[in-house]
Amino acid sequence: MNKPLRRIAIFCGLLVLALLLRDNWLQYVQADELRTDTANRRVNIERYATPRGDIIVDGNPITGSVKSKTGDYEYKRTYKDGAMWAPVTGYASQAFGANQLEKIDDGILTGNDDRLFFRNTLDMITGKKKQGGNVVTTLNGAAQKAAFQGLGAKKGAVAAIDPKTGAILALASTPSYDPSTFAGNSTTTDSKAWESLQKKKNPDDPMLNRALRETYPPGSTFKVVTAAAALENGLVPDADTKTDSPDPWTMPGTTTKLPNEGNLPCKNADLRTALRVSCNTVFGKVGSDLGNDKMLEEAKKFGFGSEQFTPIRSSASVFSDDMNQSQTALSSIGQYNTAATPLQMAMVASAVANDGALMKPNMVSELSTHNLDVIEHTDPEKLSQPLSEKNAQVLQSMMETVVKSGTGTSAAIPGYTVGGKTGTAQHGIDNSEKPYAWFISYAKLSDGSSPVAVAVVVEDGSANRDDISGGGLAAPIARDVMKAVIDSKK
Repeated sequence: MNKPLRRIAIFCGLLVLALLLRDNWLQYVQADELRTDTANRRVNIERYATPRGDIIVDGNPITGSVKSKTGDYEYKRTYKDGAMWAPVTGYASQAFGANQLEKIDDGILTGNDDRLFFRNTLDMITGKKKQGGNVVTTLNGAAQKAAFQGLGAKKGAVAAIDPKTGAILALASTPSYDPSTFAGNSTTTDSKAWESLQKKKNPDDPMLNRALRETYPPGSTFKVVTAAAALENGLVPDADTKTDSPDPWTMPGTTTKLPNEGNLPCKNADLRTALRVSCNTVFGKVGSDLGNDKMLEEAKKFGFGSEQFTPIRSSASVFSDDMNQSQTALSSIGQYNTAATPLQMAMVASAVANDGALMKPNMVSELSTHNLDVIEHTDPEKLSQPLSEKNAQVLQSMMETVVKSGTGTSAAIPGYTVGGKTGTAQHGIDNSEKPYAWFISYAKLSDGSSPVAVAVVVEDGSANRDDISGGGLAAPIARDVMKAVIDSKK
């Protein structure tokens, strides 16, 4: 072979080798990535070629699928009481993708998860179409309904947890949206519905999951954390020993007096009285005396500073570091930079109710095949021990006093023991906006066990200083959610 022909042959051989390498790279290295790439239209065609599996509450589906009337996506998602359950399910839309449980467990719901391979193979052999699996939640339908209806037209959120297991029992956010309205891919109806829900078009931001993704100043509900820090660090020996807390109290390094709301018995009050009537001076001074480091350490034990995965991600709640004594004092009464999600404050109440043990919050009990064979089961998992059993029981007695004869009497449930803490959190420039109304609580059965802990926040409406005497807007909602859980166990 002459030299030019040899060069051409070598060049052609290299081209063939390059093609073989590229072909193998695409088929074996990038195959899975390309197969699942949402830009690949075949992925979505396959995703909607069969009915999706369901998201289950109390043994019943709160989702479904129907035949699409147009387009090449054969099925589209439907929702039962979509607006009520949207903070749990999220959405699955042919045009706009998916989020929350619909996205996290998309592989199970579409039937594409590798754990469904054996079941899908059997179905193929028997001539059945591939079917999606189910996501079985921990949610309590009655509690969710009580939360959603309690919020009504008000803007706010509710989170309820089983203190023993961390199972999320209710997760409501208002205003909400119905995922069914944009589940298809119509450029008219679905697109218009989607656009009308976006924050730039709708300032109320109905697609924001306020229970998990919004952080609020927790106001006086944070005093439960401060009380726990005082007990755990030995600053006070018990609930009924007088504290060295002048009223008025001038914050360290300033000439500013920290005010109490109204004419309250806060001078040198014991912790029980201070929590019962919500003394800013007592808890501000407690936080200042403990200092930033010890307060931050206690807040972190309750979950502050960390995102929670339920498996839906919850924003991290905030208690700042590097604060001076006065800033720590304000943060210790739930103001300054302190900010918390409703889920976080439900975690605080649940840890107290569970004798000091904080369980990991979770809303998925099981993943199963379409015929209910369990693929994965979620076991309870302990996150931390924010306070000892002894101190937790001291704090329980204090919170129960709040409901018996303090600011939270409107949360009482006849025949049951309820512990709680009210809060009214200021916000806006110079506190010009309407305050946020908060309530955190738990309920006990006659055997002393606690099946539910709740946090409620209401952003607007008639929230005002009446919260000090009557529990404001949030406590009655918490009461109804707790009662719904209790009634469901009868």
